[in-house]
Amino acid sequence: MVFLAALAVLLVSGVIEPQQAFSGLANPGVLTVAVLYVVVAGIRETGGIQWISQRLLGKPRSLLAAQQRVTIPVAGFSAFLNNTPVVAMLIPAISDWARKNNLSESKLLLPLSYAAMLGGTCTLIGTSTNLVVNGALEKRLGEGLMLFEIALVGVPVLIVGLLFMFITGHWLLPDRRPAVETLDNPREYTVEMLVEPSGPLVGRTIEAAGLRNLPGCYLMEIERSRDILPAVSPREKLQANDRLVFVGVVDSVVELQKIRGLKPATEQVFKLDGKRSDRSLVEAVVAETSPVANLTVRDGRFRTRYNAVVIAVARNGERVSGKIGDITLRPGDTLLLEAGEDFIERQRNSRDFLLVRSIEGSVTPRHERAWLALTILGGMLVTVGLGWLSMLEGALAAGAMLIITRCLSVNSARQAIDWSVILTIAAAFGIGAAMDTTGLAQTIAGSLLQLAGDGPWLNLMIIYFVTALFTAVITNNAAAVLMVPIAASVADDLGVSLIPFAVAIMLAASASFATPMGYQTNLMVYGPGGYHFTDYLRAGLPLNIVTAAVALAIIPWAWGFN
Repeated sequence: MVFLAALAVLLVSGVIEPQQAFSGLANPGVLTVAVLYVVVAGIRETGGIQWISQRLLGKPRSLLAAQQRVTIPVAGFSAFLNNTPVVAMLIPAISDWARKNNLSESKLLLPLSYAAMLGGTCTLIGTSTNLVVNGALEKRLGEGLMLFEIALVGVPVLIVGLLFMFITGHWLLPDRRPAVETLDNPREYTVEMLVEPSGPLVGRTIEAAGLRNLPGCYLMEIERSRDILPAVSPREKLQANDRLVFVGVVDSVVELQKIRGLKPATEQVFKLDGKRSDRSLVEAVVAETSPVANLTVRDGRFRTRYNAVVIAVARNGERVSGKIGDITLRPGDTLLLEAGEDFIERQRNSRDFLLVRSIEGSVTPRHERAWLALTILGGMLVTVGLGWLSMLEGALAAGAMLIITRCLSVNSARQAIDWSVILTIAAAFGIGAAMDTTGLAQTIAGSLLQLAGDGPWLNLMIIYFVTALFTAVITNNAAAVLMVPIAASVADDLGVSLIPFAVAIMLAASASFATPMGYQTNLMVYGPGGYHFTDYLRAGLPLNIVTAAVALAIIPWAWGFN
């Protein structure tokens, strides 16, 4: 809202033209981020996210170990792949992994973004900013930097940056958890799940299957044949057709529905019309006038009447145990249902229920298409990494393939895009255009450079500082494009090489940690991590200072001013 309001003022006052104000909406980088949301949705809805989190992230023993498992591989990937899709792919995987391991997402997602940015400083192809600056360098000097030449400064910056995050992350990063985790007396359900005979959980222990430390949920007992196993050991191995009885809040029930190899114990679910992947979980409160009130679920013929199946029942916020079909429904009971997309529309104004609400993100994954979705994702990364397609073209092709192969529905693709992030990035381009058009950016840069005198190193420091400042306000690529001609003018006046200044611009524009709009990945983790603007200042500003000190110490030594 702040960015759009500023853009509106600049537009109405005539500072910029409409095409300048909204040029960000046609920018390939902005469009790429939007399409990547669709690609990630396809991976998530097929269960590919769970596969990634289990195979790549494993079981951390501490918060520091978790941060290391996230940041070190991501930094490596980002040196050779565009870091935006890397972060887009991992955000939901890390969120899912954090919940299962009782870790705060806010302690992991900002380090994810920072590590991707630091890794991108190690090669020319690590970020689009490096390519933009190197292209300008080639245009002015006739030659640019080699692919790995920037690693001379990028690798030390990466190492120092990661070490700084590991040492200070415990108290500089916020610890924010979903509201449901902080409730003293949350509404609980009892849910029964069956271990599929042909599924991947057979023969695995409770702990190895990821069923031990589910947040807001615990495994109460296992019913095996006619035996009841209470107080289940984490080393207990699962067998085919085990009936697992869980007690937990609704968010945990959603997670249970997504675990491959588990299915609801009630066979009624498989008698509903349509595919399970087209249904979701719904909460509904029974009204006094409901025809199923004071009848058991079975006698009320709930599935036949509503084309929905009762998964669990809560009464006065407490779980109601027993076989679902034998539970007598009372007015005020909260029912957890599995129902089709049309259930809410049909029952929204019905007198049968006092309240009906859909549980967000509760669509059952299409596990049988997970391999296909991951193959499409891998194909996108390879074709983009080899330069066969641009990032936008690769993302568009992957998104189209996910929809064509029915890994993702058109409706889910439309809902996947986070428009608040897209509009913020687009508005930043408009504000950057205003700073450029009015000469404000050049005035600021010129005023600061006058303070540097004739010293090359001091001018280098000022250019690094100004680039970082502009990046924090008007995004990285816009800042880089703005600063290259200014740096060239300074280098000509001093009679020194332009290369150190160009490298400084690459580092300053690619490693902007202090604001959410300084880099696309910062904005992408803003919502999922539950961050505030001040969180970026507290964690990112010290990191900016540390990485700047390392870069400014190495750049003159590695390239020299002559």
